[in-house]
Amino acid sequence: MSRRYFGTDGIRGTVGQSPITADFMLKLGWAAGQVLRREKGRTRVLIGKDTRISGYMFESALESGLSAAGVDVALLGPMPTPGIAYLTRTFRADAGIVISASHNPFEDNGIKFFSAEGKKLADDIEDRIEVMLEAPLTTADASQLGKATRIDDAAGRYIEFCKSTLPDRLSLHGLTIVLDCAHGATYHIAPSVFRELGAEVSVIGGSPDGLNINQQVGSTHPAALRAAVIQQGADLGIAFDGDGDRVLLVDSDGREVDGDDILYLIARDRRARGQLQGGVVGTLMSNFGLAMALEKMGIPFERAKVGDRYVMERMAANQWELGGESSGHIVCSHVQTTGDGIVSALQVLALMMREQQSLPALLRGLEKVPQSLVNVRLPPGTDAKEVMASEPLQQAITALERELGDEGRVLLRASGTEPLIRVMVEGRAHLDVDQLAGRLAEQVRALL
Repeated sequence: MSRRYFGTDGIRGTVGQSPITADFMLKLGWAAGQVLRREKGRTRVLIGKDTRISGYMFESALESGLSAAGVDVALLGPMPTPGIAYLTRTFRADAGIVISASHNPFEDNGIKFFSAEGKKLADDIEDRIEVMLEAPLTTADASQLGKATRIDDAAGRYIEFCKSTLPDRLSLHGLTIVLDCAHGATYHIAPSVFRELGAEVSVIGGSPDGLNINQQVGSTHPAALRAAVIQQGADLGIAFDGDGDRVLLVDSDGREVDGDDILYLIARDRRARGQLQGGVVGTLMSNFGLAMALEKMGIPFERAKVGDRYVMERMAANQWELGGESSGHIVCSHVQTTGDGIVSALQVLALMMREQQSLPALLRGLEKVPQSLVNVRLPPGTDAKEVMASEPLQQAITALERELGDEGRVLLRASGTEPLIRVMVEGRAHLDVDQLAGRLAEQVRALL
């Protein structure tokens, strides 16, 4: 069916503009409640949110809609997205709802659902919610209305879960860490996790006011973390995004360690200890160097479309346990059902402590290659897929791929959010990838 509201990662948009409005959230809560009740009978749903000011409004609206449908609600308050997935599972709830727009500014917000297993809600259930959104809202009999409670120890439960993903006797004692919590959902969770594991921790981006989430801090703005790490002489820095499902690291010299680096480190460590199940799933944007480094270790590597949903689909299809994106969304399914910034960072820190080596030393086996990305804006009404399928452009791509041989890669893809064709060329250091990407981008423009 054609969807009006749900995208690949829930529903997201600008607050006050349809569908990110209070009245829609009321109806969405009711529609979801109706579908879940028909599926499961008496139902309980958990609701958590990040630190955006609009979260208060949407939390109340969703609670009212679910109650009107006869669904019980448990409120978690501010909580990282992966924490909501974990608590949905451990409380044996029937679904979890996340109110967050991830790394977007505070003016945006969104809704994402988790199943009882702490995974993405099945497509057919989202489809049925879309259908129910068109039905008139009714209210259950007064005796059947849902009740609302608050889980006061939600933060503590999730902190203990994060700590449990490390071996009992492994301590972070001796590490000095700067945490950047993006003024987001990890602000009251991450500092406790790392301190209780023995690290010396300082925090930036840890004072949310409802308006400053992701504002010049967090994994999408690492400059502040780099400066803090260098100024304080810390061993490393860890940056989360607004809802805590992504993570980037900074080494002691201020160099950024992205999702490709993190995937390499976790895969290398688990392979060395005989614990890696299968291979690694990256995306079309994963660095060519990551694929080569994994191949040298005999670890299979597969690319999925950009988006954590597609990464997890390929992981499930292959029965592999590790995947992620260069943006820092890492899925370690041996310990968590979804991308988890805190848990992913802990996997890397455990490796550092076991081998007593710094991040640069551990990354010596990964030689990432230069990437060049050029965005070509399309005139209104232009079909990006039609342009990319044109014979002259395909011939140009084939010729460039022959020129690169096994030392580089070409990627053209249509943006999912803007009228753009993204042209990417990557290759070994002796290749001028900027010139090659620019040349191919000119050939795209010539077709417009």
